[in-house]
Amino acid sequence: MRRLLLTLRRRAQSAVLRRLRRSRFFPRTIPDRRGEDLAMATARFDATVMVYFPGALDTTYQITPWLPTFEALHRVHRVVIVCQDSRVAEQLGRGSSFPVVTIARYGTLDGILSRSEVKLALYVSHLPRNFEALRFGSLVHAYIGHGDSDKGVSASNQLKAYDFVFAPGQAAVDRIERRLMRFDAAAHCRIVGQPLTLSAPLPAEGEATGSGAVLYAPTWEGAQPSVAYSSVLAQGERLVRGLIADGRFPVLYRPHPLIGVTSPAYAVADRAIREAIAAAGGPHRVISADDEALESTFARASALICDVSAVATAWLPSLKPIVVTASAGPGAVSADSGMLSAVPRLPADEADRAADLVAGEMRDEEGRGRRQQLVAYYLSPYWPDGLTDRFVAVCDEVIAERDVLRGRLVEQGATGV
Repeated sequence: MRRLLLTLRRRAQSAVLRRLRRSRFFPRTIPDRRGEDLAMATARFDATVMVYFPGALDTTYQITPWLPTFEALHRVHRVVIVCQDSRVAEQLGRGSSFPVVTIARYGTLDGILSRSEVKLALYVSHLPRNFEALRFGSLVHAYIGHGDSDKGVSASNQLKAYDFVFAPGQAAVDRIERRLMRFDAAAHCRIVGQPLTLSAPLPAEGEATGSGAVLYAPTWEGAQPSVAYSSVLAQGERLVRGLIADGRFPVLYRPHPLIGVTSPAYAVADRAIREAIAAAGGPHRVISADDEALESTFARASALICDVSAVATAWLPSLKPIVVTASAGPGAVSADSGMLSAVPRLPADEADRAADLVAGEMRDEEGRGRRQQLVAYYLSPYWPDGLTDRFVAVCDEVIAERDVLRGRLVEQGATGV
């Protein structure tokens, strides 16, 4: 009787969980794992490249900017995106010419890959569930990231799990080489540029851009102390109120989508900034990442204030003034770099002088030249016109290398995936 009751309880729990996963109230931060596993029990991928993205709905910002590049790659090497969240798959699949599928069970993926000719796997983040795909030795695995920054995590030891790192520029390679032990950056890194930065060509000398507005685009608090670079808690409200009170610049506030996810204090600070902007009204605005692409927000602004983050790198091609905060938490890994030595920094205890710092940068005629040098260092010689072709060419190279190496292993008796 006891065993029967336990069985019935498990079935009831499973039924409730299945119903919850289908509910609109299911959390955005957890993959719903509503897979197409039954339908794909004997299926195969008609693809050479698998983009593995096991993230939940709140992480789609990491992969969405890559979709145009994947479209270009799909025209040469067929692409499939594998998700673990059906909501993510639905969102990514809208308008895509390549398939986007949801696979919940590791065993299903194992079976499909054993029947397919997938040769290259791409990853846009370091999610722990990446290891469910990294296990397969018949594929070459490449980390492509979701934006380059001078955060310590950009040179994470997790990069050693991948066969290749597709680096945006020489800055990324140098950063990895300086930080990682027993890792041959020259051998494992391939510079591809950063397709995520294809927002606009370099403005002509003297060309007016933006609307006089200052964009404040802070990063989130991070999942651990070593990547706590956000300025939201330390100076965000004072910074924004100071800019509004100064009156010289309209303020655009674009918070990172994950601010407040791990810290209620940051959520409170974010809300205070939003309230300050709402109270000021007029030209001051809050812009959500869900409502507008980053490059569109960039076009609205004449200067940027941000934290140590990928936003700084993405802004560089505009050549417009940039100020980077110095508000990192006490445990954050030092992020000294070429960029941070070339642009002004705003310490937490000087948030009130943000307007003067921005105005000074706007008057600095030599600042544009310094930022132009940073573009070449961070975004590679392939930026902007050659980025997509370069990305496809590097995929060509590593797929060809994989075929040679895999052929040798098969000759020696290797089997399976």
